[in-house]
Amino acid sequence: MIIIPAIDILNGQCVRLFQGDYNKSITYNNNPLKTAKRFVQEGALSLHIIDLDGAKTGQPVNMDTIIKIAKNINIPVQVGGGIRNYQIAANYLEQGVKKIILGTVVINNQTMIKKLISKFGTERIIVAIDTDKGKLVTNGWQVINSISIKTILKKLKQTGVTTLLVTDKQKDGTLNGPNLTLIKTILKQKFNIIAAGGVANNKDLKNLKKIGCLGAVVGKALYENKITLSNNLTKRVIPCLDINNGRVVKGIKFKNLQDAGDPVALAKKYNKDGADELVFLDISATVQKRKTQIELAKRVAKEINIPFTIGGGIKTLGDIRELLLAGADKIALNTAAVKNPKIISQAAKQFGSQCIVISLDAKRKNNSWEVYTNSGTKATGLNAIVFTKKMAKLGAGEILVNSLDRDGTKSGYDIKLLQAIGSAVNLPIIASSGAGKKEDFLTAIEKGQADAILAASLFHSGELSIKKLKKYLQNNNINIRL
Repeated sequence: MIIIPAIDILNGQCVRLFQGDYNKSITYNNNPLKTAKRFVQEGALSLHIIDLDGAKTGQPVNMDTIIKIAKNINIPVQVGGGIRNYQIAANYLEQGVKKIILGTVVINNQTMIKKLISKFGTERIIVAIDTDKGKLVTNGWQVINSISIKTILKKLKQTGVTTLLVTDKQKDGTLNGPNLTLIKTILKQKFNIIAAGGVANNKDLKNLKKIGCLGAVVGKALYENKITLSNNLTKRVIPCLDINNGRVVKGIKFKNLQDAGDPVALAKKYNKDGADELVFLDISATVQKRKTQIELAKRVAKEINIPFTIGGGIKTLGDIRELLLAGADKIALNTAAVKNPKIISQAAKQFGSQCIVISLDAKRKNNSWEVYTNSGTKATGLNAIVFTKKMAKLGAGEILVNSLDRDGTKSGYDIKLLQAIGSAVNLPIIASSGAGKKEDFLTAIEKGQADAILAASLFHSGELSIKKLKKYLQNNNINIRL
Protein backbone atom coordinates (compact mmCIF):
# COMPACT_ATOMS: atom_id res chain seq x y z
CA MET A 1 0.00 0.00 0.00
CA ILE A 2 1.32 3.44 -0.90
CA ILE A 3 0.69 6.81 0.74
CA ILE A 4 -0.61 9.36 -1.75
CA PRO A 5 -0.30 12.98 -0.60
CA ALA A 6 -3.32 15.13 -1.37
CA ILE A 7 -3.17 18.57 -2.95
CA ASP A 8 -6.60 20.16 -3.03
CA ILE A 9 -6.66 23.40 -5.01
CA LEU A 10 -9.18 26.13 -4.25
CA ASN A 11 -8.74 29.67 -5.57
CA GLY A 12 -5.21 28.73 -6.62
CA GLN A 13 -4.21 27.71 -3.09
CA CYS A 14 -3.53 24.42 -1.31
CA VAL A 15 -6.35 23.86 1.15
CA ARG A 16 -8.04 21.18 3.18
CA LEU A 17 -11.80 21.19 3.70
CA PHE A 18 -13.60 19.93 6.78
CA GLN A 19 -16.22 17.33 5.84
CA GLY A 20 -16.37 18.74 2.33
CA ASP A 21 -17.56 22.15 3.50
CA TYR A 22 -16.18 24.91 1.26
CA ASN A 23 -16.83 27.41 4.04
CA LYS A 24 -14.63 25.44 6.43
CA SER A 25 -11.31 25.33 4.66
CA ILE A 26 -7.78 25.66 5.96
CA THR A 27 -5.25 27.24 3.59
CA TYR A 28 -1.80 25.72 3.94
CA ASN A 29 0.01 27.63 1.18
CA ASN A 30 -0.54 29.43 -2.11
CA ASN A 31 1.87 27.43 -4.27
CA PRO A 32 0.58 23.99 -5.36
CA LEU A 33 3.64 23.30 -7.57
CA LYS A 34 6.03 24.01 -4.71
CA THR A 35 3.98 21.73 -2.48
CA ALA A 36 4.09 18.97 -5.07
CA LYS A 37 7.86 19.25 -5.39
CA ARG A 38 8.21 19.09 -1.60
CA PHE A 39 6.22 15.88 -1.44
CA VAL A 40 8.39 14.42 -4.20
CA GLN A 41 11.55 15.34 -2.30
CA GLU A 42 10.14 13.67 0.80
CA GLY A 43 9.65 10.44 -1.12
CA ALA A 44 6.08 10.39 -2.41
CA LEU A 45 5.47 7.78 -5.10
CA SER A 46 2.29 9.40 -6.43
CA LEU A 47 0.19 12.55 -5.91
CA HIS A 48 -3.55 13.08 -5.60
CA ILE A 49 -4.69 16.46 -6.93
CA ILE A 50 -8.27 17.73 -6.77
CA ASP A 51 -9.55 20.84 -8.51
CA LEU A 52 -12.05 21.88 -5.84
CA ASP A 53 -13.20 24.85 -7.89
CA GLY A 54 -13.83 22.49 -10.79
CA ALA A 55 -15.66 19.97 -8.62
CA LYS A 56 -18.04 22.70 -7.50
CA THR A 57 -18.61 24.42 -10.86
CA GLY A 58 -18.57 21.33 -13.08
CA GLN A 59 -15.75 22.62 -15.31
CA PRO A 60 -11.97 22.52 -14.72
CA VAL A 61 -10.73 25.78 -13.23
CA ASN A 62 -7.16 24.86 -12.29
CA MET A 63 -6.27 22.63 -15.26
CA ASP A 64 -3.24 24.69 -16.33
CA THR A 65 -1.78 24.55 -12.82
CA ILE A 66 -2.40 20.82 -12.54
CA ILE A 67 -0.84 19.99 -15.92
CA LYS A 68 2.15 22.14 -15.01
CA ILE A 69 2.58 20.10 -11.83
CA ALA A 70 2.28 16.80 -13.73
CA LYS A 71 4.97 17.85 -16.20
CA ASN A 72 7.39 19.19 -13.59
CA ILE A 73 7.64 16.30 -11.16
CA ASN A 74 8.93 12.78 -11.64
CA ILE A 75 6.10 10.75 -10.11
CA PRO A 76 2.60 9.86 -11.38
CA VAL A 77 -0.31 12.20 -10.68
CA GLN A 78 -3.99 11.30 -10.33
CA VAL A 79 -6.43 14.16 -10.84
CA GLY A 80 -10.11 14.79 -10.13
CA GLY A 81 -12.58 17.65 -9.99
CA GLY A 82 -14.79 18.90 -12.80
CA ILE A 83 -13.96 16.10 -15.25
CA ARG A 84 -17.42 15.58 -16.69
CA ASN A 85 -16.92 15.01 -20.40
CA TYR A 86 -14.70 12.88 -22.59
CA GLN A 87 -12.60 15.71 -24.04
CA ILE A 88 -11.60 17.11 -20.67
CA ALA A 89 -10.65 13.63 -19.46
CA ALA A 90 -8.64 12.92 -22.62
CA ASN A 91 -6.92 16.30 -22.40
CA TYR A 92 -5.62 15.51 -18.92
CA LEU A 93 -4.49 12.01 -19.89
CA GLU A 94 -2.68 13.22 -23.00
CA GLN A 95 -0.80 16.00 -21.19
CA GLY A 96 1.09 14.20 -18.45
CA VAL A 97 -1.60 13.24 -15.95
CA LYS A 98 -1.32 9.51 -15.25
CA LYS A 99 -4.82 8.82 -13.92
CA ILE A 100 -8.11 10.67 -13.77
CA ILE A 101 -10.73 10.45 -11.05
CA LEU A 102 -14.35 10.50 -12.18
CA GLY A 103 -17.15 11.27 -9.74
CA THR A 104 -20.33 13.02 -10.76
CA VAL A 105 -20.22 11.74 -14.33
CA VAL A 106 -20.46 8.08 -13.29
CA ILE A 107 -24.09 8.47 -12.24
CA ASN A 108 -25.48 8.88 -15.73
CA ASN A 109 -22.67 8.43 -18.23
CA GLN A 110 -21.21 4.94 -18.04
CA THR A 111 -20.76 5.11 -21.82
CA MET A 112 -18.09 7.77 -21.37
CA ILE A 113 -16.23 5.54 -18.90
CA LYS A 114 -16.26 2.65 -21.37
CA LYS A 115 -14.94 4.93 -24.11
CA LEU A 116 -12.11 6.18 -21.90
CA ILE A 117 -11.17 2.65 -20.86
CA SER A 118 -11.16 1.54 -24.49
CA LYS A 119 -8.85 4.41 -25.44
CA PHE A 120 -6.54 4.71 -22.44
CA GLY A 121 -6.89 1.46 -20.48
CA THR A 122 -8.70 0.64 -17.25
CA GLU A 123 -5.63 1.29 -15.08
CA ARG A 124 -5.80 5.02 -15.90
CA ILE A 125 -9.40 5.45 -14.75
CA ILE A 126 -10.37 5.79 -11.08
CA VAL A 127 -13.97 6.22 -9.96
CA ALA A 128 -14.69 8.15 -6.79
CA ILE A 129 -17.25 6.64 -4.44
CA ASP A 130 -17.98 9.56 -2.14
CA THR A 131 -20.50 8.95 0.63
CA ASP A 132 -22.30 10.94 3.28
CA LYS A 133 -24.12 8.95 5.96
CA GLY A 134 -24.41 6.01 3.62
CA LYS A 135 -25.60 8.04 0.61
CA LEU A 136 -23.69 8.70 -2.59
CA VAL A 137 -22.70 12.39 -2.98
CA THR A 138 -21.57 14.20 -6.13
CA ASN A 139 -21.05 17.71 -7.55
CA GLY A 140 -18.25 18.57 -5.17
CA TRP A 141 -20.08 16.69 -2.40
CA GLN A 142 -22.92 19.22 -2.63
CA VAL A 143 -25.59 16.85 -4.01
CA ILE A 144 -26.97 13.71 -2.35
CA ASN A 145 -28.08 11.09 -4.88
CA SER A 146 -30.89 8.59 -4.58
CA ILE A 147 -29.03 5.83 -6.42
CA SER A 148 -27.66 3.24 -3.99
CA ILE A 149 -23.96 2.48 -3.66
CA LYS A 150 -24.71 -1.18 -4.41
CA THR A 151 -26.38 -0.26 -7.68
CA ILE A 152 -23.59 2.04 -8.85
CA LEU A 153 -20.97 -0.60 -8.03
CA LYS A 154 -22.85 -3.13 -10.14
CA LYS A 155 -22.93 -0.68 -13.06
CA LEU A 156 -19.24 0.06 -12.68
CA LYS A 157 -18.41 -3.64 -12.90
CA GLN A 158 -20.06 -3.66 -16.32
CA THR A 159 -17.89 -0.77 -17.54
CA GLY A 160 -14.61 -2.50 -16.73
CA VAL A 161 -13.58 -0.13 -13.92
CA THR A 162 -11.22 -1.84 -11.47
CA THR A 163 -10.08 0.91 -9.07
CA LEU A 164 -12.20 3.04 -6.73
CA LEU A 165 -11.37 6.01 -4.53
CA VAL A 166 -13.55 5.58 -1.45
CA THR A 167 -14.22 8.57 0.83
CA ASP A 168 -16.61 9.13 3.72
CA LYS A 169 -17.44 12.84 3.75
CA GLN A 170 -18.09 12.72 7.48
CA LYS A 171 -14.50 11.59 8.03
CA ASP A 172 -12.82 14.00 5.62
CA GLY A 173 -10.50 16.48 7.35
CA THR A 174 -11.41 15.27 10.83
CA LEU A 175 -8.33 13.16 11.64
CA ASN A 176 -10.74 10.70 13.28
CA GLY A 177 -9.65 7.69 11.26
CA PRO A 178 -11.06 6.25 8.01
CA ASN A 179 -14.41 4.48 7.70
CA LEU A 180 -13.07 0.93 7.74
CA THR A 181 -16.56 -0.60 7.69
CA LEU A 182 -17.45 1.17 4.46
CA ILE A 183 -14.15 0.25 2.85
CA LYS A 184 -14.40 -3.41 3.88
CA THR A 185 -17.91 -3.60 2.41
CA ILE A 186 -16.77 -2.26 -0.96
CA LEU A 187 -13.64 -4.43 -0.97
CA LYS A 188 -15.95 -7.46 -0.97
CA GLN A 189 -17.06 -6.42 -4.45
CA LYS A 190 -13.52 -7.18 -5.72
CA PHE A 191 -12.43 -3.64 -6.61
CA ASN A 192 -8.98 -2.19 -5.94
CA ILE A 193 -9.49 0.44 -3.26
CA ILE A 194 -7.69 3.70 -2.58
CA ALA A 195 -8.95 4.96 0.77
CA ALA A 196 -9.41 8.62 1.68
CA GLY A 197 -10.85 10.64 4.52
CA GLY A 198 -9.86 10.77 8.18
CA VAL A 199 -6.39 9.20 8.04
CA ALA A 200 -4.60 10.58 11.10
CA ASN A 201 -1.62 8.41 12.00
CA ASN A 202 0.46 5.35 11.20
CA LYS A 203 -2.04 3.10 12.98
CA ASP A 204 -4.69 4.14 10.46
CA LEU A 205 -2.28 3.34 7.64
CA LYS A 206 -1.57 -0.09 9.08
CA ASN A 207 -5.30 -0.80 9.40
CA LEU A 208 -5.92 0.15 5.77
CA LYS A 209 -2.99 -1.97 4.63
CA LYS A 210 -4.23 -4.90 6.71
CA ILE A 211 -7.66 -4.98 5.09
CA GLY A 212 -6.15 -4.86 1.61
CA CYS A 213 -6.24 -1.26 0.35
CA LEU A 214 -4.11 -0.40 -2.67
CA GLY A 215 -3.30 3.06 -1.35
CA ALA A 216 -4.29 5.77 1.10
CA VAL A 217 -4.80 9.43 0.25
CA VAL A 218 -3.46 11.55 3.10
CA GLY A 219 -3.89 15.30 3.39
CA LYS A 220 -4.27 17.09 6.69
CA ALA A 221 -2.14 14.57 8.59
CA LEU A 222 0.78 15.27 6.25
CA TYR A 223 0.37 19.04 6.30
CA GLU A 224 0.31 19.02 10.08
CA ASN A 225 3.18 16.49 10.42
CA LYS A 226 1.12 13.82 12.12
CA ILE A 227 2.37 11.46 9.41
CA THR A 228 5.71 11.85 7.64
CA LEU A 229 6.52 10.34 4.27
CA SER A 230 10.13 9.71 5.20
CA ASN A 231 9.03 7.17 7.79
CA ASN A 232 6.74 5.41 5.34
CA LEU A 233 8.85 5.13 2.18
CA THR A 234 8.50 1.80 0.45
CA LYS A 235 11.13 0.12 -1.65
CA ARG A 236 10.05 -1.49 -4.91
CA VAL A 237 10.72 -4.97 -6.28
CA ILE A 238 10.74 -5.02 -10.07
CA PRO A 239 11.04 -8.09 -12.31
CA CYS A 240 12.71 -7.28 -15.63
CA LEU A 241 11.54 -8.95 -18.81
CA ASP A 242 14.10 -8.74 -21.61
CA ILE A 243 12.31 -9.21 -24.93
CA ASN A 244 13.81 -10.74 -28.07
CA ASN A 245 11.58 -11.55 -31.05
CA GLY A 246 8.49 -11.34 -28.87
CA ARG A 247 9.73 -13.72 -26.16
CA VAL A 248 11.26 -13.15 -22.73
CA VAL A 249 14.92 -14.16 -22.72
CA LYS A 250 17.81 -14.11 -20.32
CA GLY A 251 21.53 -14.48 -20.83
CA ILE A 252 24.83 -13.37 -19.36
CA LYS A 253 26.07 -9.90 -20.26
CA PHE A 254 23.40 -9.76 -22.99
CA LYS A 255 24.81 -12.91 -24.69
CA ASN A 256 23.87 -16.61 -24.94
CA LEU A 257 20.18 -15.79 -24.70
CA GLN A 258 17.77 -18.48 -23.52
CA ASP A 259 13.97 -18.47 -23.74
CA ALA A 260 12.20 -17.64 -20.47
CA GLY A 261 8.56 -17.51 -21.56
CA ASP A 262 5.70 -15.41 -22.90
CA PRO A 263 5.87 -11.76 -21.74
CA VAL A 264 2.16 -11.33 -21.08
CA ALA A 265 1.87 -14.61 -19.17
CA LEU A 266 4.88 -13.70 -17.04
CA ALA A 267 3.51 -10.20 -16.47
CA LYS A 268 0.25 -11.67 -15.13
CA LYS A 269 2.19 -14.03 -12.89
CA TYR A 270 4.40 -11.31 -11.43
CA ASN A 271 1.40 -9.03 -10.93
CA LYS A 272 -0.28 -11.80 -8.93
CA ASP A 273 2.91 -12.58 -7.01
CA GLY A 274 3.20 -9.05 -5.64
CA ALA A 275 5.63 -7.23 -7.94
CA ASP A 276 5.50 -3.47 -7.48
CA GLU A 277 6.32 -2.67 -11.10
CA LEU A 278 7.54 -4.39 -14.27
CA VAL A 279 10.16 -3.40 -16.82
CA PHE A 280 10.09 -4.64 -20.41
CA LEU A 281 13.28 -4.06 -22.40
CA ASP A 282 13.31 -5.07 -26.06
CA ILE A 283 17.03 -5.78 -26.20
CA SER A 284 17.12 -6.28 -29.97
CA ALA A 285 14.84 -3.43 -31.08
CA THR A 286 17.61 -0.87 -31.51
CA VAL A 287 20.15 -3.25 -32.98
CA GLN A 288 17.69 -4.63 -35.52
CA LYS A 289 16.21 -1.16 -36.06
CA ARG A 290 12.74 -2.43 -35.11
CA LYS A 291 10.07 -0.31 -33.50
CA THR A 292 9.22 -1.25 -29.91
CA GLN A 293 6.13 -3.39 -29.75
CA ILE A 294 3.09 -1.16 -29.26
CA GLU A 295 0.88 -4.21 -29.22
CA LEU A 296 2.81 -5.67 -26.28
CA ALA A 297 2.04 -2.56 -24.24
CA LYS A 298 -1.66 -2.82 -25.07
CA ARG A 299 -1.81 -6.51 -24.17
CA VAL A 300 0.05 -6.05 -20.89
CA ALA A 301 -2.04 -3.03 -19.87
CA LYS A 302 -5.21 -5.10 -20.16
CA GLU A 303 -3.87 -7.84 -17.89
CA ILE A 304 -2.12 -6.11 -14.96
CA ASN A 305 -2.85 -3.30 -12.51
CA ILE A 306 0.71 -2.35 -11.55
CA PRO A 307 2.90 0.22 -13.33
CA PHE A 308 5.17 -0.93 -16.13
CA THR A 309 8.01 0.55 -18.14
CA ILE A 310 8.90 -0.23 -21.76
CA GLY A 311 12.21 0.42 -23.48
CA GLY A 312 14.03 -0.55 -26.65
CA GLY A 313 14.04 1.04 -30.08
CA ILE A 314 12.40 4.27 -28.95
CA LYS A 315 13.67 7.14 -31.08
CA THR A 316 11.08 9.90 -31.26
CA LEU A 317 8.50 11.77 -29.23
CA GLY A 318 5.92 10.02 -31.39
CA ASP A 319 7.21 6.63 -30.22
CA ILE A 320 6.91 7.76 -26.61
CA ARG A 321 3.39 9.08 -27.11
CA GLU A 322 2.25 5.82 -28.76
CA LEU A 323 3.58 3.69 -25.93
CA LEU A 324 2.06 5.86 -23.21
CA LEU A 325 -1.30 5.86 -24.95
CA ALA A 326 -1.00 2.08 -25.32
CA GLY A 327 -0.83 1.78 -21.54
CA ALA A 328 2.83 2.01 -20.53
CA ASP A 329 3.45 4.08 -17.40
CA LYS A 330 7.06 4.97 -18.15
CA ILE A 331 9.45 4.89 -21.07
CA ALA A 332 13.08 3.75 -20.77
CA LEU A 333 15.58 5.45 -23.07
CA ASN A 334 19.16 4.39 -23.71
CA THR A 335 20.57 4.76 -27.23
CA ALA A 336 18.23 7.64 -28.09
CA ALA A 337 19.31 9.56 -24.97
CA VAL A 338 22.95 9.34 -26.07
CA LYS A 339 22.38 10.18 -29.73
CA ASN A 340 19.79 12.90 -29.12
CA PRO A 341 19.91 14.22 -25.53
CA LYS A 342 17.35 16.91 -26.37
CA ILE A 343 14.69 14.21 -26.55
CA ILE A 344 14.88 13.96 -22.74
CA SER A 345 14.03 17.61 -22.14
CA GLN A 346 11.40 17.55 -24.89
CA ALA A 347 9.79 14.39 -23.52
CA ALA A 348 9.88 15.65 -19.93
CA LYS A 349 8.19 18.87 -21.01
CA GLN A 350 5.55 17.16 -23.13
CA PHE A 351 4.75 14.07 -21.05
CA GLY A 352 6.18 14.79 -17.60
CA SER A 353 9.47 13.75 -15.98
CA GLN A 354 7.68 10.92 -14.17
CA CYS A 355 7.39 9.07 -17.50
CA ILE A 356 11.06 9.25 -18.47
CA VAL A 357 13.53 6.62 -17.26
CA ILE A 358 17.18 6.58 -18.31
CA SER A 359 18.30 3.00 -18.83
CA LEU A 360 22.02 3.35 -18.17
CA ASP A 361 24.18 0.50 -19.49
CA ALA A 362 27.56 1.03 -17.81
CA LYS A 363 30.83 -0.91 -17.87
CA ARG A 364 33.84 -0.30 -15.69
CA LYS A 365 36.71 1.55 -17.35
CA ASN A 366 39.72 2.32 -15.19
CA ASN A 367 38.43 4.09 -12.08
CA SER A 368 35.00 4.94 -13.47
CA TRP A 369 32.36 3.56 -15.84
CA GLU A 370 31.66 4.03 -19.55
CA VAL A 371 28.22 4.35 -21.14
CA TYR A 372 27.26 1.68 -23.68
CA THR A 373 24.38 1.73 -26.17
CA ASN A 374 22.72 -0.63 -28.64
CA SER A 375 21.86 -3.22 -25.97
CA GLY A 376 25.32 -3.09 -24.43
CA THR A 377 27.21 -3.69 -27.68
CA LYS A 378 28.61 -0.25 -28.47
CA ALA A 379 31.00 1.77 -26.32
CA THR A 380 30.34 5.51 -26.44
CA GLY A 381 33.38 6.96 -24.70
CA LEU A 382 31.01 8.81 -22.34
CA ASN A 383 31.65 8.84 -18.61
CA ALA A 384 28.60 7.28 -16.95
CA ILE A 385 28.56 9.66 -13.97
CA VAL A 386 28.85 12.80 -16.11
CA PHE A 387 26.20 11.45 -18.49
CA THR A 388 23.79 10.70 -15.65
CA LYS A 389 24.15 14.24 -14.28
CA LYS A 390 23.33 15.59 -17.73
CA MET A 391 20.22 13.41 -18.00
CA ALA A 392 19.00 14.57 -14.60
CA LYS A 393 19.51 18.21 -15.59
CA LEU A 394 17.55 17.65 -18.81
CA GLY A 395 14.54 16.35 -16.88
CA ALA A 396 14.80 12.57 -16.53
CA GLY A 397 12.70 11.21 -13.70
CA GLU A 398 14.48 7.99 -12.76
CA ILE A 399 17.72 6.10 -13.45
CA LEU A 400 17.81 2.36 -14.16
CA VAL A 401 21.41 1.34 -13.50
CA ASN A 402 22.48 -1.70 -15.54
CA SER A 403 25.97 -3.04 -14.83
CA LEU A 404 27.31 -4.78 -17.93
CA ASP A 405 30.01 -6.31 -15.73
CA ARG A 406 27.43 -7.99 -13.51
CA ASP A 407 24.51 -8.75 -15.87
CA GLY A 408 23.35 -12.34 -15.47
CA THR A 409 26.35 -13.32 -13.33
CA LYS A 410 24.46 -13.60 -10.02
CA SER A 411 27.53 -12.12 -8.31
CA GLY A 412 25.66 -9.27 -6.67
CA TYR A 413 24.86 -5.70 -7.69
CA ASP A 414 27.69 -3.26 -8.44
CA ILE A 415 27.40 -1.33 -5.19
CA LYS A 416 30.15 1.14 -6.04
CA LEU A 417 28.39 2.05 -9.28
CA LEU A 418 25.09 2.52 -7.44
CA GLN A 419 26.76 4.71 -4.83
CA ALA A 420 28.45 6.82 -7.48
CA ILE A 421 25.20 7.37 -9.40
CA GLY A 422 23.25 8.03 -6.21
CA SER A 423 25.77 10.65 -5.09
CA ALA A 424 25.70 12.34 -8.50
CA VAL A 425 21.95 12.85 -8.89
CA ASN A 426 18.92 13.41 -6.69
CA LEU A 427 16.69 10.96 -8.57
CA PRO A 428 15.20 7.55 -7.71
CA ILE A 429 17.67 4.78 -8.53
CA ILE A 430 16.71 1.30 -9.73
CA ALA A 431 19.46 -1.24 -9.08
CA SER A 432 19.87 -3.81 -11.85
CA SER A 433 22.24 -6.60 -12.90
CA GLY A 434 23.86 -9.25 -10.74
CA ALA A 435 21.31 -10.38 -8.13
CA GLY A 436 22.11 -13.94 -7.08
CA LYS A 437 20.56 -14.29 -3.64
CA LYS A 438 18.15 -12.40 -1.40
CA GLU A 439 21.01 -10.82 0.53
CA ASP A 440 22.10 -9.00 -2.64
CA PHE A 441 18.82 -7.08 -2.71
CA LEU A 442 19.24 -5.99 0.91
CA THR A 443 22.79 -4.81 0.22
CA ALA A 444 21.65 -2.78 -2.79
CA ILE A 445 19.12 -0.98 -0.60
CA GLU A 446 21.24 -0.50 2.51
CA LYS A 447 24.63 0.21 0.94
CA GLY A 448 23.72 1.15 -2.60
CA GLN A 449 20.84 3.38 -1.44
CA ALA A 450 18.63 1.94 -4.19
CA ASP A 451 15.00 3.03 -4.27
CA ALA A 452 14.03 -0.06 -6.25
CA ILE A 453 15.63 -3.42 -6.93
CA LEU A 454 15.32 -5.14 -10.28
CA ALA A 455 16.13 -8.71 -11.25
CA ALA A 456 15.39 -11.21 -13.99
CA SER A 457 17.17 -14.58 -13.77
CA LEU A 458 16.28 -15.30 -10.14
CA PHE A 459 12.58 -14.62 -10.71
CA HIS A 460 12.28 -16.27 -14.14
CA SER A 461 13.93 -19.48 -12.93
CA GLY A 462 11.85 -19.67 -9.77
CA GLU A 463 14.94 -19.72 -7.56
CA LEU A 464 13.50 -16.85 -5.55
CA SER A 465 9.89 -15.77 -5.25
CA ILE A 466 8.84 -12.15 -4.90
CA LYS A 467 6.82 -12.97 -1.79
CA LYS A 468 9.76 -14.64 -0.04
CA LEU A 469 12.06 -11.79 -1.01
CA LYS A 470 9.67 -9.18 0.33
CA LYS A 471 9.19 -11.05 3.57
CA TYR A 472 12.97 -11.29 3.98
CA LEU A 473 13.37 -7.55 3.37
CA GLN A 474 10.59 -6.74 5.81
CA ASN A 475 12.24 -8.91 8.45
CA ASN A 476 15.38 -6.82 7.91
CA ASN A 477 13.53 -3.56 8.59
CA ILE A 478 13.03 -2.54 4.96
CA ASN A 479 9.71 -0.81 4.31
CA ILE A 480 8.17 -2.90 1.55
CA ARG A 481 4.66 -3.47 0.21
CA LEU A 482 3.62 -7.05 0.95
